[in-house]
Amino acid sequence: MPPHYDIKDADGNTVLKIRGPVCICQGVCCQWDQDFVVHNNELSGEVGKISKQWSGLLREMYTNADNFGVSFPVDLDVKLKATMLGAVFLIDFMYFEQNQNKNQ
Repeated sequence: MPPHYDIKDADGNTVLKIRGPVCICQGVCCQWDQDFVVHNNELSGEVGKISKQWSGLLREMYTNADNFGVSFPVDLDVKLKATMLGAVFLIDFMYFEQNQNKNQ
């Protein structure tokens, strides 16, 4: 089951939905971006995207650094923008930092 998250407003109403890829790949073998698509509440339209971006073979092999990109509409509520930025940290921790966390 692909990862999925609901972004809610202050009243607890779901306003955006994040849907991740079916298969999340990590490490130097993954030479493509991992896209988490942000949809409207009804899943009828794409609103934005959170992507873990492929950094290149050497950087992926020799560093633990990850690059993420976030896109969303300019007129999106500032609180929802901040929540989407928080979702980047959650996605990074949940899917791309797990092996490092198990060693601690």
